[in-house]
Formats: sequence, structure tokens, C-alpha cells
Amino acid sequence: MTRNPRSVSSSLTLGELEALFESHDFNAFPVVDGGKLVGLVTKFDFLKAFAFAPTQMVPHYDELMKKTVADVMSRAVVHVEESSPLPRALQLMVELRARSFPVLDASGNLVGVIAREDLMTALKETAAA
Repeated sequence: MTRNPRSVSSSLTLGELEALFESHDFNAFPVVDGGKLVGLVTKFDFLKAFAFAPTQMVPHYDELMKKTVADVMSRAVVHVEESSPLPRALQLMVELRARSFPVLDASGNLVGVIAREDLMTALKETAAA
């Protein structure tokens, strides 16, 4: 698990989010307001802001970049508890085909992110013990 992960505020603009995606090799950022996890924003969420249907006008790029993370983020976030056993995180990741999950403490505060690589390392260490 990566402790104290980089998170973003729901008020961050898509322009600012794009810069973070460019500078960090992350697929998603936890969205934290007031110390609590309120959502997750992924590169896919970012791209969905640019999707359009034949029946609607495509907003200008500059206008879209002024939208906020709150406009595009996923609010229903699958997470694991800090005290969850390794098999639980592994089961969730396989079932949901997820790349990572936020890790919350008993009070609901974001304490980390667990990614596929973390699980692979933990499994290898467990087998070597």
C-alpha cells in the first residue's frame, strides 16, 4: 500500500487534473474534501467529459477544462479498510478488475491506496516466508 497518497479536491478544474495526470503516472486520484473520501476520479472519468452524442453540441475545449472534478468523478467508491486482510483486497480486485482501491481507516479517512503491484509484492513476500 502506498501511504499518504496524492489526492485531489472536488473543486480542482479539469485543466488542473489534466496537468496532474501528465506529471504523475497514476490512473486515478482519490477525491478528498474536509479530510474525507468523497469520490474517485480516473482518466476514464476525465475522457468522458469530452464524449458527445450526435444530438448535442460539443462544448469548447477551454470550457470543458473549467469544469471541476466534482462534475466528472465517481461518487460510489469501492474501498478497503486498513484492517482488511490481503485475501479480501485480492478478491475485490479480481472480481471488479480494478487497478487500485483507496484504503480507509476506521474513521473513514484516506490512509493509502493499494494497487495491483502492491498485491503482487505482498503475495510474493507471503510465499517466501
